Amino acid sequence: MADRKPIESWLTDMDGVLIHEGVPIPGADAFIKKLRESGKPFLVLTNNSIYTPRDLHARLRRMGLDVPIENIWTSALATAKFLDDQRPNGSAYVIGEAGLTTALHDIGYILTDHEPDYVVLGETRTYSFEAMTKAVRLINDGARFIGTNPDETGPSTEGPLPATGAVAALITKATGRQPYFAGKPNPLMMRTGLNTLGAHSESSAMIGDRMDTDVLAGIEAGMQTFLVLTGLTRPEQVENFPYRPSQVVDSIADLVDLV
Repeated sequence: MADRKPIESWLTDMDGVLIHEGVPIPGADAFIKKLRESGKPFLVLTNNSIYTPRDLHARLRRMGLDVPIENIWTSALATAKFLDDQRPNGSAYVIGEAGLTTALHDIGYILTDHEPDYVVLGETRTYSFEAMTKAVRLINDGARFIGTNPDETGPSTEGPLPATGAVAALITKATGRQPYFAGKPNPLMMRTGLNTLGAHSESSAMIGDRMDTDVLAGIEAGMQTFLVLTGLTRPEQVENFPYRPSQVVDSIADLVDLV
């Protein structure tokens, strides 16, 4: 691997890296504690757009992980930042939860089903046929199609759940229109996150548990990448991809001493 600058800022995925099914992964608390003590800029990322940073802060704290609200970056926030840059003070028809609607309200967007600039699709546990039908009709009438993330399934204690990418595929089939996804693996999510930190990609690192989202987005954003084996990507799968992380480690515990 080519020589890289020392790591001055860290981005880390949440599910599969810091927590798994509501339980902290061993070493996650030590890693967050070390980051906070070091004073280095950092963000905890998630493609899940259901929760606000305040919600996630409270959930993580109950698990023993004290991550400040301002250090949490979601696909909903990345989507809102993108829309604010593209079309300030616009309007959107939203399928999603409080994490997404709050992010759009905070940038001054009007949420409406009357000639919106965008249809914005996010994560929800209550996708309705009525809402999807309305989205299809609005897109056919000219609304631009945005998705928070392309994940086709999401985790639950009962097993996989249909997620934003799967529902987006349904709407695409009905409209012939592909969405623009703001979340991982789009490096836009990394770059906007780094911008909020005032950090540079060449001295930043991304930690993730998925080759096809976390590692890919980190590489395309020009960052060092660490794959942990506590999530979705298994060791034998790493060589199946045409790109490689900077380093593969067993878990977040192996990275504490690098902070």
